[in-house]
Amino acid sequence: MARKPQENPKADLTPMIDVVFQLMIFFVVTIKQEDIFSKLNANRPAPNASSSQSESNDSQVRIDVGPGGLLLNGRSMSLREFDRNMKELSKTSKKATVLVRCTMNSPHRFLVNALDTCYKYEMYNVSIFSM
Repeated sequence: MARKPQENPKADLTPMIDVVFQLMIFFVVTIKQEDIFSKLNANRPAPNASSSQSESNDSQVRIDVGPGGLLLNGRSMSLREFDRNMKELSKTSKKATVLVRCTMNSPHRFLVNALDTCYKYEMYNVSIFSM
């Protein structure tokens, strides 16, 4: 009994590739996108911000960080003077709003010193922004 020479069978992968692509398209289309903005931890103003805003203006501390150093409420001072003044301000109101405003060319060390001083005297209501 003679055997037939076996042909080299070839598997056709085209149907399997089509199914894989259809599954990928299905999963991409049906995936639920998470709303990233709902996960942000941001403090929003209270609905009656107009009445509380006038009260908070009295208890605001403005720190300007520039290339020349620190300005506390518009007054230039050394780090030692800044520390002393922040200590006095923290005695009157630890809940005062501290606004730290940085210029583009301000050294990083002045910002870090300002934030460290606020933390040292337990003034945690700090907002930082740049100009």
